[in-house]
Amino acid sequence: MLTVLRTSWPLLLGIVLLMLGNGIQGPLLSYRGGAEGFGTFEMSFVMSGYYVGFLLGSQLVPTMIRRVGHVRVFAALGAMVAAVMVGYAVLPNWIAWSAMRVLIGFSFSGVYITAESWFNASNSNEMRGQALSAYMIAQMIGIIASQALMNVASPEGFMLFALSSILVSLSFTPILLSAQPAPAFSEVKRLNFINLYRLSPLSVISMLLLGGVFSALFGMAGVWGNQAGLSVREVSIFIGAMYVGGLIAQYPIGWISDRMDRRRITAVVSGIGALAMVVAFAVQPGFVWLSILAAIAGGVANPLYSLLIAYLNDYLDRDDMAAGSAGLLFVNGVGAFVGPFITGWLMSFVGPWGFFLYLALMFGAIAAYAAYRIWLLPNRAGAYPNSFAVISPSASALAVGGALDAKAEGAGDALSQSSAPSLAQSAPPSAVGAQDASPKDGAPKA
Repeated sequence: MLTVLRTSWPLLLGIVLLMLGNGIQGPLLSYRGGAEGFGTFEMSFVMSGYYVGFLLGSQLVPTMIRRVGHVRVFAALGAMVAAVMVGYAVLPNWIAWSAMRVLIGFSFSGVYITAESWFNASNSNEMRGQALSAYMIAQMIGIIASQALMNVASPEGFMLFALSSILVSLSFTPILLSAQPAPAFSEVKRLNFINLYRLSPLSVISMLLLGGVFSALFGMAGVWGNQAGLSVREVSIFIGAMYVGGLIAQYPIGWISDRMDRRRITAVVSGIGALAMVVAFAVQPGFVWLSILAAIAGGVANPLYSLLIAYLNDYLDRDDMAAGSAGLLFVNGVGAFVGPFITGWLMSFVGPWGFFLYLALMFGAIAAYAAYRIWLLPNRAGAYPNSFAVISPSASALAVGGALDAKAEGAGDALSQSSAPSLAQSAPPSAVGAQDASPKDGAPKA
């Protein structure tokens, strides 16, 4: 790890600064939107815009990089992000904000892809696993610390918008001035929706629902806090608790998931999330308990993200893992686009606490579908050993593919050293839903 820090510290510092600037965006817009008189319906459009742009960026930025190169794309999109951050304060109109959120989502998608290309190229294959772990930690440090910035100045002024713009602008300096040369670009292919669903219905349906969870937790949470009467400080703690919970829960859930049926872990974990959100909706507890429930929500959502990717990869050859994961990330983005509209409608219909009712319904649907898959195919062979990789929801398909590839190397070594029967010797899957019955190396592709 010290070697990674010594060789990649400019890139890691840039990522921390980038996440500091981006992490403040959601709660800041939520409070400023409330001050400007924007309703829940208008803020739903604003929050959805980011995910529209992010999906567009994931499709179009690779072509841009191939045409003009990493450096130009990185600099252009960075300038766009910095300009939009200030533009929010200059033009406080929900239609303009929605358009700017599309632009900034597009730009951040491209920035992540470019930065992660650089990061992958700056480390050898032997150090890749540690390097990507450092990258994910840097992302989490930046986004957790960003919540404290909400208390530096009033959201109704200009200072916080300017601060986020400055932080994002500064983040590009260590990356662009890094001694590492611009890497050769390799695009991550995707498996289409039909092929993904044939491989693992549970991963696809649950990831679609989970996208709606993420857009609520990290987009509409500030809108809920503003309407529920929480102070800026309380909302920043509430959102920070989600990230901290997600960071802490990743490792124990990942460890367990490598040792038993991932479907059962998915059902249990999402069921806990649903129960916690029902309690929040029904009891409407005080702030301390709200923060604990927020940590539970994040501690369920973030590991589920990594868990569903790992579950799909149980059915893929190693060479196809990056493509499958990229497809799942796109499915997640589709769910994230729709999520704010449903959340906003429920909050308008039953009041601000409809935010937690929405989360309960999403977590409950994931738990119910996982239970259905278990009932349909109760006898499922074990998964690959140690194939769960900690993945940040803000990472692009490039970083996810690299993390999975590094993890697969370790899993392959563990599998070759194991005295257990090989997966190829597993009993043949049943005719119905065979993909969920027996994951194995070399599974046929649709």
